[in-house]
Amino acid sequence: MRFHRPYISTTAAVIVSSLGVAAYQHVPEKLPAPAPGTASAVQDAAGPAVQQQPAAATAEPRTSVPPPPQYPARLPGLGPRTLARIPAGARQVVLVTGTGKKSAVSRVVLYQRVDGGWRPGEVWAAHNGYRGWTDEHYAGDLHSPIGVFGLTDAGGRLADPGTKLPYHRSGAFSISGAGIEGEPLAGAFDYVIAINYNRQPGTSPMDGTQPMGANRGGGIWIHVDHGGPTHACVSLSKAHMRQLLRALDPADHPVVVMGDAASLAR
Repeated sequence: MRFHRPYISTTAAVIVSSLGVAAYQHVPEKLPAPAPGTASAVQDAAGPAVQQQPAAATAEPRTSVPPPPQYPARLPGLGPRTLARIPAGARQVVLVTGTGKKSAVSRVVLYQRVDGGWRPGEVWAAHNGYRGWTDEHYAGDLHSPIGVFGLTDAGGRLADPGTKLPYHRSGAFSISGAGIEGEPLAGAFDYVIAINYNRQPGTSPMDGTQPMGANRGGGIWIHVDHGGPTHACVSLSKAHMRQLLRALDPADHPVVVMGDAASLAR
């Protein structure tokens, strides 16, 4: 019997004879030997390589937590007489500080009672009475009264901007004409907060009740600034009025402490 010469591939050999397929045999490819001196050759000679253990992870550095801010235990710039007039339950104080006894320029800061201290807000520019400040205010004297007064009621010509105070919206808050220095007054009562000087708390700012009598003046508000001094009120920009209205909370029993710096320091 004569066999034909088999054909052999690199991966398999098939032996064919006249009787048909005699056998099938898998022939693995033979890989070339590694060159002497290479890592593979050294590994083959030394046996299987020992798997290296991963290096221990470096511990993350601990981040120190900054201590909570320390707020002043007492309101700055206020003397013992003024501090004694602030109710113990007041946790919000609108501090209005005039630059001088006869000045119509002042600054306003809202303080919030936090963790036994007083957290200050932003400093806002403001106007007060044309002739400055007085300890004994009378109607038409063009002074703002010095003292500590509650802030319980708000209102204005525009819609409530989101205050927690009772808010009375009315067209009666419209005003026109010119201020003491000729500046237009339009929009000055878009937002108002009644200062509880010679008024009945818990009523609209428009309520005209004056418990101390009409000669002691009334209708003293924090309202929108019109670019000049007031008759007796305190005025802030419209944006700051919105901020103040949104911040005040009856649950914190807000008050305004107002006067020139020297008087408040007593």
